[in-house]
Amino acid sequence: MRVVLSALGIAIGIAAMIAVVGISSSSRAALDAQLASLGTNLVTAAPGDALFGGSAKLPMESIGGAGRVDGVQGVSQVAEVKNASVYRNDRIPKAESGGITVYGTDLGLPDTLRANVRTGEWLNAATSKYPAVVLGSTAADRLGISRIDADTRVLIGDEYYSVVGILDPVALAPEIDSAALVGWAAAADRLGMDGHPTGLYVRTDPERVSEVRDVLAQAVNPEKPFEVEVSRPSDALEAQEAADQAFTGLLLGLGGVALLVGGVGVANTMVISVLERRGEIGLRRALGATRRQIRGQFLVEAMVLSALGGAAGAVLGALVTSGYALSQGWLIAIPMWALVGGVLATIGIGAVAGLLPAVRAARMAPTEALGSG
Repeated sequence: MRVVLSALGIAIGIAAMIAVVGISSSSRAALDAQLASLGTNLVTAAPGDALFGGSAKLPMESIGGAGRVDGVQGVSQVAEVKNASVYRNDRIPKAESGGITVYGTDLGLPDTLRANVRTGEWLNAATSKYPAVVLGSTAADRLGISRIDADTRVLIGDEYYSVVGILDPVALAPEIDSAALVGWAAAADRLGMDGHPTGLYVRTDPERVSEVRDVLAQAVNPEKPFEVEVSRPSDALEAQEAADQAFTGLLLGLGGVALLVGGVGVANTMVISVLERRGEIGLRRALGATRRQIRGQFLVEAMVLSALGGAAGAVLGALVTSGYALSQGWLIAIPMWALVGGVLATIGIGAVAGLLPAVRAARMAPTEALGSG
């Protein structure tokens, strides 16, 4: 039982380390795949702070200015409609708005954001002029709408809008997820939108992202470029990846502590084994075994014990990683260096842990060992 518990300590340490490395690698692989599909060449422009306080506004001509920048491949705009709330029907209390924002937008938004329509369809030239709306994924969940038909409507302001589509989550523009999107013309004519964009999404040539970022504020608002905030949404995802790496380092430290505890367990087991097997040691020495052979025997036993624990931990860690990655819909990415290195590390720990007991066993005189055994 003692041997099993010692090996279990090693196994838990290795399993923890491999699971941490594997889950982190799988998450990173999923994020890299997501960035590759979304592209890192999306730049946004939004109103910042006005020179004399308060919020600035983007000019109505912002989209035209952004579209004329060299290296820009596509531009879309949204404008938040103030004081417009979205309800499932008129029986919902007005205080329960659900935090859903109403945006007026143009028809090219899905192409610029590379957003997918989960259900229904995106706005077209006809529906953008009339009370029709596309819901972000979170907004649809809050309204309890998972599928749409001809009678699916929501109340925006004092008028019912037909729900024509629901978007998948948009990783590079999460504000769209909790929004109700209506056509630019409908927002202006029916909801009182003032026509000033509150956000521009600019898709650039991948090789010229920095160039576009440098001149975008000037192009969007030539008179007051300092009132324009320019950012790249993928930077946030890359920052998330960096935070994940830091968190991984912390968890690896905890896994190392668990591994150390397992090594101490192996050392303890080997010391007790030497004490319990003094008779065997004395008999072997009396039959001609050398100190070197006795030392090697106990050292090999410690290394084998650690290796078995390490192998079991590697398998357990791989299973945990695979199960978690599959549950999240990620690719399974377990670095080979983690598996091989983990097992080799346990063998090394076993050698260190078993060295002292092995030397102690080798130093026993045959008569002393037989007498105490």
